[in-house]
Amino acid sequence: MTIDGEKRLGKKHLAKFVVVMIVLIAMTVACTNSSDQDDIVEINFWAMGREGEIVPELLKGFERENPGVRVIVQQVPWTAAHEKLLTAFAGDALPDIAQMGNTWIAEFTALDAIARLDEMTKASSIIVKQDYFPGIWATNIVNEALYGVPWYVDTRLLFYRKDILSAVGIDRPPRNWAEWMQAATAVKQHVGKDNFALSLPLNEFDMQVSLALQQGVPLLRDGERYGNFSSPKLVTSIDFYLDFFRKGLAPIFSESHMSNVWDEFARGYFTFYLSGPWNIGEFRRRLPREMQDNWMTAILPGPTGPGASTAGGSSLVVFKHSVHRDVAFRLIEFLSRPEIQQQFYEISGNLPPRRTSWLGNRLSTDPYVRAFMEQLERAVPTPKIPEWERIVQELRMVTERAVHENWTAAQTARELDSRIDRILEKRRWMLARKEGDSS
Repeated sequence: MTIDGEKRLGKKHLAKFVVVMIVLIAMTVACTNSSDQDDIVEINFWAMGREGEIVPELLKGFERENPGVRVIVQQVPWTAAHEKLLTAFAGDALPDIAQMGNTWIAEFTALDAIARLDEMTKASSIIVKQDYFPGIWATNIVNEALYGVPWYVDTRLLFYRKDILSAVGIDRPPRNWAEWMQAATAVKQHVGKDNFALSLPLNEFDMQVSLALQQGVPLLRDGERYGNFSSPKLVTSIDFYLDFFRKGLAPIFSESHMSNVWDEFARGYFTFYLSGPWNIGEFRRRLPREMQDNWMTAILPGPTGPGASTAGGSSLVVFKHSVHRDVAFRLIEFLSRPEIQQQFYEISGNLPPRRTSWLGNRLSTDPYVRAFMEQLERAVPTPKIPEWERIVQELRMVTERAVHENWTAAQTARELDSRIDRILEKRRWMLARKEGDSS
């Protein structure tokens, strides 16, 4: 073999050697990457509405603290959330953790879809039950077991025009039903026939529920088997609600008939408005600058003093099928830290469920927010049964009909209880069967 031939053969062997080495290195890297991937725990987190856009920013801190964990967030529109959760349950495709409206927890508990969190929270140094607004915490308890941890809270109270009240000689918001009716009557006389004292859209049910909760009696009776609205105190709450329409203090309309709340509030079409915390930011942005000192928030009046309101908001739940429940709960603990809840409020406007999360920041000094903290101390959960969503829709429809047809409060209560009893028929059958099996 010539010298040139030997050189060509050497180059050929060298080329093969290089190719082999490249392949071996690639395989080693692939195996290493595969091993790295195997070490990563992925947590699927479903967040609803705008929270799905916001929460990834907060989760960067969680992933830094937990380098072996990756949180995959799926944003779910609120309009589709309930159906999507049910579909995922039926298809065994639920995530590890999810944001859930706290009125849904009873339903998914009945489906045996979500995990109990009692033992985990008791062992937690971060989640302290006593630090939460009691009514909000209670929304997560079903049959004496804890199934969720409050993430943010919602309740309803009064937004009102300070200048209009002042014009009729009232220097503070009403504190009880009698003062509220007197103030509303004085305002109506002042603003004239084309304007009203308060806005109570007939397509909503928050006012009716809040007035009923203020009476301190169960909205359902006999182990939540039947409606209880025909009880004297609940008839009184219906009567008080209907009186606003009978006396012409509230317009008979649905919210869709209003151009927008902020313009109508600014022009004095109504003085009192029942709403939630999200409207603080909206009123600041949308009301004219010269109006900013003319409105305020106030706790909802009750029968004899400051009254109860609804305990709304969202909670964090862990699904029973998850193989990473401990990591999912660690994520709940992270999102429950007061400093993280304060960050969440700053970027979302959602109010935190823990009292300590309100301290030492803008929440503690904002005059518009202060009434919400007072109201949250009086928040009361609605009945924790799967049928409640249907019941409140019947409440809305029955009270709307009562306003249009001028029913008495007793007539309204009887019709409402009749509809509720039909809704709860299957519940009564299931409870009777369960009691028969245990006897």
